[in-house]
Amino acid sequence: MASTTLQNYEQLSYGGAASQWVGQHQAIISDAVATRVLLPKEAGSLCMFDRAAGTTYTLPTGVAGMTFEFATILSVTSVGNKVITAAAGQFLVGAVITMTIATASGAGFSADGTTIRSINGSGTTTGGLIGDRYKLVAVSATQWQISGILIGSGTIVTPFATS
Repeated sequence: MASTTLQNYEQLSYGGAASQWVGQHQAIISDAVATRVLLPKEAGSLCMFDRAAGTTYTLPTGVAGMTFEFATILSVTSVGNKVITAAAGQFLVGAVITMTIATASGAGFSADGTTIRSINGSGTTTGGLIGDRYKLVAVSATQWQISGILIGSGTIVTPFATS
């Protein structure tokens, strides 16, 4: 394998055939669609909120250790950004911090692991502005551990909901 790598570098430095960097990277999901059902084979991906009218991502049924990350790269202006579990018996557990852009103050909000199924960014009081980033890790087939930071405006309120 080392000789292949050296050969690729040589080709690149001498104007040979195109070379591709091979190494660890994170897949990006950036569809700019209204709804997207995530697949188990996409675990480990960074899912972008890149649609002003918002996107809803539905998680697959969790397998312990499966992860998805989410980042807002375009502030939502209508409908909202949402991540929801696949079924009524699957829940979020953990916490996020929401910061306001005007005052740089914030508050923490928690998901109880027994009733909360979604996290929602409205583009104002619950996050959804450029800079949101959070991670979900399946700890079982019925619970996803969440942690991260949301960026909001106005008087912030919980981004978590039961549906």
